[in-house]
Amino acid sequence: MNPLDQPSGSMSPSRLLPNPCAQCGSRIVGICAALDSLGLDDFAEETTRARVASHGVLFRDGDDANNVVLLMRGMAKVTRLTADGRQQVLGFRFPGDILGFTESQTYTYDAEMLTDGEVCRVQRPKFETMLARFPAVQRRFLALCSRELALTQDQLVTIGRRQAEQRVAAFLLSLREAARRRGAPAELLEMPMTRAEIGDLLGLALETVSRSFSALRRRHLVREPGPHRIELLDIPGLARLANGDEPTL
Repeated sequence: MNPLDQPSGSMSPSRLLPNPCAQCGSRIVGICAALDSLGLDDFAEETTRARVASHGVLFRDGDDANNVVLLMRGMAKVTRLTADGRQQVLGFRFPGDILGFTESQTYTYDAEMLTDGEVCRVQRPKFETMLARFPAVQRRFLALCSRELALTQDQLVTIGRRQAEQRVAAFLLSLREAARRRGAPAELLEMPMTRAEIGDLLGLALETVSRSFSALRRRHLVREPGPHRIELLDIPGLARLANGDEPTL
């Protein structure tokens, strides 16, 4: 059963939250940005909002794909088990992102929160009806899908052609861009994912990721002011490194 289909210790309905749509990531940069106030009210009536604790499971690979999940607040990761039972990180998701939309009858990956957050859950038929009812939302959804495809292509290039430090630099720049789109601080990044999860995404060993971060600090490209936070000190320098215009150490 999809864990969002029933209350649990990590989730609780939050329909009584004050102005829940005001600071929702989907309202700022997601599909709800295309809705006017009346459309937003109609859509809100079709959704169920819930708080989700850090490491709370949104759905598992193989669960019935009955719902589409809109990430309102917080950060999530999507993963898939490999044939040998190892968890492979496919990507990270941010406020405004959509999870679980598929033409399949079941979900094809796992989705889990990295931080405390909030989600909007809408039944798949109602979500499809909304797309048909609001052409602006449909166009917005297609634009978001196109951006997701472009990011996937960039990820393939990162893994296939870049060395370790270049991959980490490109990853940090992608986090900066995700923060910038949402109006969040783009130079001081929250990084709730572990070094191992970053390495899994980038195709690098944990030790290689750690060495790459150390190299970026020595270059004065970044600094780490505290746990799970990183400050980008030299954006142009990171871009040159990611693009291969500067040698790796």
